[in-house]
Amino acid sequence: MAPLPRTLENTLPERSHALLWVIAAIGVAMAPHLFNQPLWVVLITALALIWRGGVHLGRLPMPSRWILVLLTVLMTGLVLGRYGTLFGRDAGVALLVLMTGLKLLETRTYRDAMVGVFLGYFVIITNFFYSQEIPVALYMLVAVFATTAALVRLNAGEGVQPARESFGLAGLMLGQAVPVMIILFLLFPRLPGPLWGAPQDSTAGVTGLSDSMSPGAISELLQSDAPAFRVSFVHDPPPPAERYWRGPVFWQFDGSTWRRGRDMGTTAPPLILEPTNLVTHTINLEPHQQRWLLALDVPVSVPPDARMTEDQYLVAGQPVRRLIQYTVDALPDGVLEPELTPERRQQALALPDQAAPRTQAMARKWRDQKDDDDVLIQAVLDHFHQEAFFYTLSPPPMSREPVDQFLFEARAGFCEHYASAFVVLMRAAGIPARVVTGYQGGEYNRLGNYLLVRQSDAHAWAEVWLEGRGWVRVDPTAAVAPERIESGIRTALAGDQAAPDFIRRGPGWGMARLQWALWRDSIDYYWSGWVLAFGPERQEELLERLGLGRLDWRGMVTLMVVLVGTVVLVFTAAFLWRNRPPKADPLAAIYGHFCRRLARVGLIRAPHEPPLDFGRRIARERPDLAEPVLDFIQAYVALRYGPAPDLTQYRQLQGRLRRIKP
Repeated sequence: MAPLPRTLENTLPERSHALLWVIAAIGVAMAPHLFNQPLWVVLITALALIWRGGVHLGRLPMPSRWILVLLTVLMTGLVLGRYGTLFGRDAGVALLVLMTGLKLLETRTYRDAMVGVFLGYFVIITNFFYSQEIPVALYMLVAVFATTAALVRLNAGEGVQPARESFGLAGLMLGQAVPVMIILFLLFPRLPGPLWGAPQDSTAGVTGLSDSMSPGAISELLQSDAPAFRVSFVHDPPPPAERYWRGPVFWQFDGSTWRRGRDMGTTAPPLILEPTNLVTHTINLEPHQQRWLLALDVPVSVPPDARMTEDQYLVAGQPVRRLIQYTVDALPDGVLEPELTPERRQQALALPDQAAPRTQAMARKWRDQKDDDDVLIQAVLDHFHQEAFFYTLSPPPMSREPVDQFLFEARAGFCEHYASAFVVLMRAAGIPARVVTGYQGGEYNRLGNYLLVRQSDAHAWAEVWLEGRGWVRVDPTAAVAPERIESGIRTALAGDQAAPDFIRRGPGWGMARLQWALWRDSIDYYWSGWVLAFGPERQEELLERLGLGRLDWRGMVTLMVVLVGTVVLVFTAAFLWRNRPPKADPLAAIYGHFCRRLARVGLIRAPHEPPLDFGRRIARERPDLAEPVLDFIQAYVALRYGPAPDLTQYRQLQGRLRRIKP
């Protein structure tokens, strides 16, 4: 490579244009931050890039050092004032983006431009802190390609390098890096944690179940069609009516809001009635910022770094801030807590004294008429089914006594209204009861062979404790809108004007669009399962499928080094083969032998001397060699400039050479 110039502006025009390539590549890398950074961050950075481009084209002056120092202090102060810190995801990325723009404003030398290129690579990585979806990954590949092309252009030397050549070399470099990237991704020893992780901001909006339930809390989730989790099964998935996904359990009621009870952290294992009914399933859970893990009702196994609560739902060690994957065994026929302690019974019967007086009075009246718990439970469900109750997302306001207003006045509500009213009725009648929240249903994707459970499938139901049977699931929503359980939320609310468009259109709103949505989601499922959630467990599973068994970290490192070394050797061999010396021309080899033989006796051919002239000179200086030399040269010239010779003609020429004896 030619010596590096002192400055970029003093080099040849073709070389100096490399700085424009660097500016453009950094602009491509920063473009996605338009959607996740404050507008002022994007505008200031864009102005810095434009300013440096104007300086390069001679239309703007280069800022002085003092101006750059003042801008640096000002930008740091703005980030600190906006976020209250210089650390964390949003503050750190904003600072990096701003300082990359300011770095370009002080770029004067080749070294400065190289630093700008490497900052561009860091900016590309930060885009994955906000989204790890496939379109973002594809765009980041384009950004890496553009930045690598700028790097190639910057190191092209003093000559003119066509754009096609810069892009071609960048593509070749990235193509050669792909096998190494795949090997490192699959075999590098995994630590528990995200593929891309950064401290999340507490203000980041996350959709999911809350740690409390009040009227309207779950119905708010129906405004989102986003995936909550995806589930694959070892065998066939359960029928729709059994697809209850267990989440937080609520015990405490203040008249309006339900909250979780005190978690002792231990639970008695469910009594197994039919072990053959064990359902093994793997869940890809989207981030929701809470600690609970969803599982088919009821879970009986615990994933790594999680525990089972006293109420038989799963809790992770840390809030779920990234997509995670775990496998759980569930037992639909298990008996939960066959023996209820006096303390737990008291909690499951507790009601505020002044809460829902009309509801409590009606429950006590029913209790006086019906001694059997099963009969009383059925009477309440029949009441919901036979009376004019409606399942809707737009119930009238209920703020005074929400349970009484729902049962005696509005008679219209969503699943949380029915579950809350049912549990209050049960407790008032002396039957221990609690509220369970989670999801119900799931859309089967035949392309990927998994269930897609959306946020709009959020649901609430009740559990009652019965002697000898433990906690029994009772879903009062099924008594009012059985199609909600059998066919899903789209069917139940297809005609509800308060429902969002994706629900009101119902399940048959367009087969082509539905198939496209399922195909796209199946791609997301495999992307999330095999890329985003590729942790130690999935790595072990892959190694076992490849017949490598359970390798420890030493074995994986050894295998990784061997494979990377093999790839490097293959590429090295291909490079050497491509750049091998040209194969010797047989005619040139014979003529070279002829020249060397005569040179030993002082007859040296001049570099500019053609064969016939060389032969005539030899005839004049050595008449004794005239006949064999001229015979050889005439035969050589005829073969050189005639049709391609065959093996016989080569041998004949070599015979003429052997007759020359200087």
